[in-house]
Amino acid sequence: MDKMRRILVYVCKDGAAQQRAQFVQSITGHFSDGGGDEVEVNCSLDKNQFVLHRAERGRGIPLQRPAFCPIKHLSVTEASAIPLDVQQRGIDVGVAIILQTANQRVLLTRRAKELRIFPNVWVPPGGHVEPDETLLDAGLRELQEETGLKLEQQEVSPKILGLWESVYPPMLSRGLPQRHHIVIYMLLLSSLTCDSLTPSCCASLSPSPAEVSACLWADSRLVRAIVSAVDGGEGEVPVDGLPGSISVSQVSTEGALSDSTLPVSVLISRAPDSGPDVERVSTGTKFALELWLKSLETSDL
Repeated sequence: MDKMRRILVYVCKDGAAQQRAQFVQSITGHFSDGGGDEVEVNCSLDKNQFVLHRAERGRGIPLQRPAFCPIKHLSVTEASAIPLDVQQRGIDVGVAIILQTANQRVLLTRRAKELRIFPNVWVPPGGHVEPDETLLDAGLRELQEETGLKLEQQEVSPKILGLWESVYPPMLSRGLPQRHHIVIYMLLLSSLTCDSLTPSCCASLSPSPAEVSACLWADSRLVRAIVSAVDGGEGEVPVDGLPGSISVSQVSTEGALSDSTLPVSVLISRAPDSGPDVERVSTGTKFALELWLKSLETSDL
């Protein structure tokens, strides 16, 4: 992949010329005052460069990082210990699709356990932006490659919900950073219900078993419980009368789907501070789902 052309992040601040962001540079910290974890930006994809500018509050797109972001807490010694080939990577750009059906459900997929980055973690479909693609083109391509769902541009209403600064491993306690991304969470509004998109709610999905091991359609009640499980937080998560388990579709190694159930407790698990990771919804996904809930409230007004 490193030998291929990649879409990388560039930053432009205070009228200065745009510069390629460095791997060990926190983009959120670059634009925020006092090292905050959230800022508003404007973004553009121009000549295969993803350029970020700071925006006035209320007029931009939210960009956020977790409080425990490894790049934020990286010491000079730790930064120098990162292999040179990793440091020279720059910051990659990805698109993740929040696909909302007409009956207000969103599609989540569990990443295959064999994947090198965030294995066995629940996320929306998504992946890297390729050269000469638009952000929407990339999102629709990744949606089809990972889930088999082919949607045309005229069938959806796209909107960027927010940007997430993602680092893997997600905490310094699990090792030095190996990958650094800005993930664009794009909301796609479909005029179809999940039954229409996928009869029997996932029965006609055809996920790639190399990337996806399970999928589910989440409603707003489940999503509220998921986003309440703030990573790095403490205390019980309100489940608002949710059942103990929910229906999911498991993906076999051959790509066959089978009905199964998953304890809701898995989806409201928090990222552990140390030790091996657990099956959970990714921190960035929680950020995007919270923005999705806000968009629902706005659309209901």
